[in-house]
Amino acid sequence: MLIRIKGGHVIDPGNLDSVADIIVKDDRIVEIIKRSDAKRTTESHRDVPYDHDIDATGKIVVPGLIDMHVHLREPGHEYKETIETGCRAAVTGGFTAVCSMPNTSPVNDSSQVTEFIISKAKKAGLARVYPVAAISPGLQGKGLSEYGELKQAGAVAISDDGKPVVNSQLMRRAMEYAKRFNLLVISHCEDPELASDGAMNEGIVSTRLGLAGIPNAAESIMVMRDIAICELTKSSLHIAHVSTEESVNAIRKAKKRGIHVSAETAPHYFTLTDTAVLKYNTHAKMNPPLRGEKDRQAILEGLSDGTIDAIATDHAPHAVLEKKVEFDKALNGIVGLETSLSLSLDLVRQGVLSLSGLIEKMSKTPARLIGVRNDFVVGNTADITIIDKEASFTVNPDFFHSLGRNTPFAGWELKGKAMLTMVGGKIVHISS
Repeated sequence: MLIRIKGGHVIDPGNLDSVADIIVKDDRIVEIIKRSDAKRTTESHRDVPYDHDIDATGKIVVPGLIDMHVHLREPGHEYKETIETGCRAAVTGGFTAVCSMPNTSPVNDSSQVTEFIISKAKKAGLARVYPVAAISPGLQGKGLSEYGELKQAGAVAISDDGKPVVNSQLMRRAMEYAKRFNLLVISHCEDPELASDGAMNEGIVSTRLGLAGIPNAAESIMVMRDIAICELTKSSLHIAHVSTEESVNAIRKAKKRGIHVSAETAPHYFTLTDTAVLKYNTHAKMNPPLRGEKDRQAILEGLSDGTIDAIATDHAPHAVLEKKVEFDKALNGIVGLETSLSLSLDLVRQGVLSLSGLIEKMSKTPARLIGVRNDFVVGNTADITIIDKEASFTVNPDFFHSLGRNTPFAGWELKGKAMLTMVGGKIVHISS
């Protein structure tokens, strides 16, 4: 297969920012030609019979987007999502790779489960899946999984996401053990006693609705603890789904002290507040919960100044009946793979991030954190996303490729989406 992507604005932060043609042969990038060398481009490829000649004029061409935080549900909860449907949703949203969280059934705490996930993803032939394995067997927080075995099987990080590691000594040992195998520790920061039976953010809205609230401190206290353990062990730590002003401030201060901590947030935390829960909207119920406007502004500032390194979705599909219940009984989580890019492009329009800065947070930094390369360099694997930042559409969950329909963005008019997604030189999505 020989493919040319021609005339697009190619953005590979720190490497390339120019109108250029990209030539792909089989699964590799074989040539990148800036349009300033247009004459040479024409002469060297005049008679080449391309299998696909893609006109990307007016579009943005970037290294494939990577989502560090998704729940693919398989094995065990295939009625919510399968690896195939999750990967189809991913490539539709412009993601060439996703990191799958370990709270499956059985839990991804063994090489057999890790290998199963990778095998199913390869069979699907869509997005790459990088498994995140469990910190503790069964996510029970009572011991350590076999990190060396999991790393060898293909795990790129460890996390008990969905459950916090409450035992501080265990978290210390996890960071020390993971450091030996160069595995990133991804922390779900939550004090379960403070969160207790809370169903949403603690504040005016929860009081008005008569719902038990979760205070900001339930997250930020554990963020501060894990930063302290990270400093003690001189290891690396990644904070998942940051939602509060206090957490952003703690991470910012830690980075200034040279502690190896990174962080992610999700589009819903910089787009929505807890007012989305009014009328008991279970599609706006998640953990951590949507916070107040002050927190939303802190997330925006953290993205702008580099405190928050990555944008992830925390894609968490559920069956309709798991959301169509009383608010406090509804399961936490929303789907995000097919809306994330569009919502995040608003950060560029608002001046929070440059276009290059957004690609850094949705592509390059996630790749660096999990130890993979997706640079636009001759010889590298051709994982490519083409973005039309002017394309508009209305969010209709009925047309999602994900099995999940649980989104608070239904009916929203969004601008910007992935027009083409390529994984290993194979075109896996073209927008109609």
